[in-house]
Order: sequence, then C-alpha cells, then structure tokens
Amino acid sequence: MRAMKSELRTTEPDMFPAEPASFLLRGPAGALEAASSPAEGASRGMAVICHPHPLHGGTMHNKVVTIIERALRELGLDTLRFNFRGIGQSQGAFDDGVGESEDLAAVAAWARKVRPGAALWLAGFSFGSYVVLRNAKRLDADALITVAPPVGRWEFDAIELPDCPWLVVQGEEDEVVDPQLVFDWVEKLAVAPQLVRMPETSHFFHRRLMDLRGAIKNAMRGYLPEARDSA
Repeated sequence: MRAMKSELRTTEPDMFPAEPASFLLRGPAGALEAASSPAEGASRGMAVICHPHPLHGGTMHNKVVTIIERALRELGLDTLRFNFRGIGQSQGAFDDGVGESEDLAAVAAWARKVRPGAALWLAGFSFGSYVVLRNAKRLDADALITVAPPVGRWEFDAIELPDCPWLVVQGEEDEVVDPQLVFDWVEKLAVAPQLVRMPETSHFFHRRLMDLRGAIKNAMRGYLPEARDSA
C-alpha cells in the first residue's frame, strides 16, 4: 500500500493527520513543507525521514527517501518527511547542514507535540543521513537509520554518536559515497552500528529499492515498541 499525494495545507496541523497529508510547519527560517502518512496498522511510534543534498536535486520525493518511508510505515510507524530550507515550498536557503539541523529539530518538536510519548525514529539518505546522525543524540532519538552516509564528504569524526539502535546501509558500488570509507569508519567506532552491505548496489539503489526496503524492515523490526492507540 502506497501513501497518496495530497493537497498542500498552509496551516500547521494541531494533530497528526489520520490520512496522508501535505502541509506547512513552522521552521526556524520560515515555513517547512512536510508530508505525513499514518502507520499501517496500530501506531508503534513516529519516524522523521531526511532527504539527500538540496543543491544536487535532493527532495523529500527522492525515490530512496520514499522507499525508506514505505518500509517504516509498513513496520507500524507514523511517518513524516519534509523538505529542507530552500527546497519546494520550504523557505530559507541552504546552510551546509547547520540550518538543516535546526529544520530537523523543528519537525521533530512538532512530531512530539502531536504524538506525545511516542518513540521517535530518525532516518536519512546521503546528506540526510549526515543531518540525522549529527542530531540523533541531542534529539534523543529512539532509533536511527543512515543510508549511504557521506563519510569523506562531511565531517563525521566530531559527531556525538547516539546510544540508540542504529542501522547503516551502504551499497558496495556507490559512485557518490566511497563505500570503503564508510566501512572503515564503521569498523573504528567504539560502539558500532549494525551494518548492511549491499553488493552490486549504486548510490541511488537502482534496481535494488525493494532490497533496501527489506533490509530496513528485517534489521529494525526487533526494536519496535509496543503498539499504542494513535488517537
């Protein structure tokens, strides 16, 4: 079952929509364009998903982002994607990961307001994985998913790493992110995340999107909290 696109609402919802919805949230640099979908079945928490680099065509409609969203929704999480500042209907301008971190914090704050007490998972692809990783600890994420983290392109060594369950998925034939840099980085971490290496897989998971969906669901299913009433 796929989430359907919906007409953009210009007012911030005061509750999590019961149907797939698109709307504007208040962000630190102006409005942020967001899209939500309720979990399939009883809600087990919330997932906020971040997209790849805004200056290289990254948006919340990226196919890898949408397959991550689908996997998490099928696991039973309410999902929330959004466009970083300067993309789509989101206001502001690219800020090298710093302002985008504040965008994520604002979206996470709204998620917690409308789903108080719910587990909060963070997920990201490429640049989006850098943003969720650098903020997972301060946002007290309950789980983290980083797909094709751009090690070597951004500063990873100074990031305060989370202590929650953490999955890294990396294609072995990634032409944008050097896979070996990712593997070496994971190996030297004091507390290593779960690493899924996907052979014959490019950066955008061409012909491997369903495999990515399955990898996320298989790796993260065991960390789901108990289902709760989402009303």
